[in-house]
Amino acid sequence: MYRTIRVPIEKGEEARLEVLTADLLEDTRKIRKLQTEKGTFLEIPVTEAAGEKIGNYPVIEQKNPEFLKKPGSLKEYLKNSLSEAELACVPSGWQVLGDIVIVSIPEFLNEKKLLIARALLSMYPKCRSVVRDLGIEGQFRQPKRELLLGSKTETVHKEHGCFFKQDVTKVMYSKGNLDERKRMSKIGSGEVVVDMFSGIGYFSIPMAVHARPEKIISIEINPESFAYLKENIRLNHVEDIITPILGDCSQAAPEGKADRVIMGYVGTTHHYLESAMKALKKSGGILHYHETVPENLSRTRPEERIKKAADCLGKKVEVLKTRRIKKYSPGVLHMVVDVRIFE
Repeated sequence: MYRTIRVPIEKGEEARLEVLTADLLEDTRKIRKLQTEKGTFLEIPVTEAAGEKIGNYPVIEQKNPEFLKKPGSLKEYLKNSLSEAELACVPSGWQVLGDIVIVSIPEFLNEKKLLIARALLSMYPKCRSVVRDLGIEGQFRQPKRELLLGSKTETVHKEHGCFFKQDVTKVMYSKGNLDERKRMSKIGSGEVVVDMFSGIGYFSIPMAVHARPEKIISIEINPESFAYLKENIRLNHVEDIITPILGDCSQAAPEGKADRVIMGYVGTTHHYLESAMKALKKSGGILHYHETVPENLSRTRPEERIKKAADCLGKKVEVLKTRRIKKYSPGVLHMVVDVRIFE
């Protein structure tokens, strides 16, 4: 039996989010509009795990369900609309966050950007908006993005059993860091953790949901990211674990409290190493230090910076693991170093 809930169209987005955050959305079928004598409704497909009701809506059997087709290639969608030269410049990759597609389109195809956006929405019928990525800017590394199609840029993205609400034009979310978020979700059980650049909860949320530390102190300086951090704490029901703090890590980080400190920011992270080490308990603890570094220095510079900061505080360092996260830009790698800091 194919199961669904039927909701008035004006309540559709609210009900869809409720189903999504309950992890009950069945993603092989379409959300379908239905016109009846009683008005216009949406049928939202739900999984077998759904009970008899979701919110105020009974779960019913869906007749004649419509199934989603697997997306083909973007070039295939556009082959009759673009020249050979234009097709050669069509993006080969993009990011889907929740129900928003984020794509980089070269200037050469500027006049065809709406055509490309429409093709992407045809490929992803569950998505509602297409946003063009134009890079990042400013102290808070905010994305520069242009809404091409659709009316909203806020979405809820589900990943590894966690929910991340965000506005894709205001905060960054890198799918290239997925493995590191999964890794963080497996450690920290029973510990006190300080997440020094927590953003919208990239590492704090998976760790709280899956590892269940005693406490996570999540610090974020950007007010917009901080607002989403608080919302994501609520969405994932981890209010008893995560304490969010709005402020600069160098001033807001506690001293002598943490078993583990996460430094999941790149750019000027090394300036905060001493604050991170001071946050650890006197008996010592683990530091996860992120850095973007030229490839030829990737195995030396991050460790050297950690050891220099430790020397200034009279502490010792044991390097546990050095990992490559991803290629950040040509010739530059995003690395993370796990170290034990002790007296």
